Amino acid sequence: MAGNHNQMLNPGEARKFEKWLKRTNTKLTQVNGQRKYGGPPEGWDGPTPGARCEVFITNIPRNTYEDVLIPLFGTVGSLWEFRLMMNFSGQNRGFAYAKYGSQVIAASAVQLLHGHVIKPGVSLCVRPSTEKRQLSIGGLPVTTKHADLLQVLRAMCEGVETVSVKAEPGIAGVSAIVTFSSHHAATNAKKLVMEEFKKQYAIKVTINWLPAVNPTSHDVLPPQTLVNVFCGSSELSNSPGFCKAVGGPTAAQHGCSTTSSLMSATSPTMLLDYLCRKNGFGRPHCEISCHHAEPDGYLHFSYKVFNRGMNTLEGVIMILPGVTAASTMEEARRAVAQQVLCKLFPNEVSY
Repeated sequence: MAGNHNQMLNPGEARKFEKWLKRTNTKLTQVNGQRKYGGPPEGWDGPTPGARCEVFITNIPRNTYEDVLIPLFGTVGSLWEFRLMMNFSGQNRGFAYAKYGSQVIAASAVQLLHGHVIKPGVSLCVRPSTEKRQLSIGGLPVTTKHADLLQVLRAMCEGVETVSVKAEPGIAGVSAIVTFSSHHAATNAKKLVMEEFKKQYAIKVTINWLPAVNPTSHDVLPPQTLVNVFCGSSELSNSPGFCKAVGGPTAAQHGCSTTSSLMSATSPTMLLDYLCRKNGFGRPHCEISCHHAEPDGYLHFSYKVFNRGMNTLEGVIMILPGVTAASTMEEARRAVAQQVLCKLFPNEVSY
């Protein structure tokens, strides 16, 4: 396949994109060489994104548009914003940014969609976005006080979160580090603050970006439930297709629920469902939350399993991500079920 730089505009892909816009009533705006969705989208009722809620996407084929990318990145969680970089020819520039409502969902997007095959022979690269949100302001008077500076900056520009003031050895005056709510707010302030200090106070200050600090894999992200699912489902367990997919018998004459069938099946979720009902506990429910990823690629999940007939069981599992979000969550459910089986029914299972 030719490199992205040599790809010509594909009229067929462009028409497909236009049809998708009309069919879904998706609204995009063109802003400074990028096409933007959301920020937030209409009807958004989730949280406002903070730091580490955005991912950086590269290796996008030049004729791939939002009709493919927005639904794909929406499989991980609701998108707060999606920005595709464009050029004048109508092609994209090969990279984009997706922003979610929480750090957990953004981290999951990296784990689940990095390496996703978007077209034959083309895999996406998905990484945490390095959002610069801090500015260093130098040349402030030595009498500058924290509370006064915070008040002045908040009157000048939007999105000021915190301010710290410090004296630099050997340098006249003091400097301040200002943290903003977003990269966008910091960018606007960078242009504005220098002019306003000169105009309002006749003070010439210097303003520079502070390097963004990349999160380490050991940072514990705020727990957030990504899924709330049944460990077992009568509809699924009675489905011949499901039985075949999990390695059980394809004939569903008895709903794949005989002891011999379940003991030989490869699905811990089916076995847990069967044994809980057999012992009078009722159907188990499972809440799974993704917390963080390790450098070796393992995802850390915590879980709670509960039903009407037993105390809530809690624990932690680690799994490697699958090729899709759905396959990763299915593997997480299997790992949870396997661990719970060993806790509840150690004499009836062997793993």
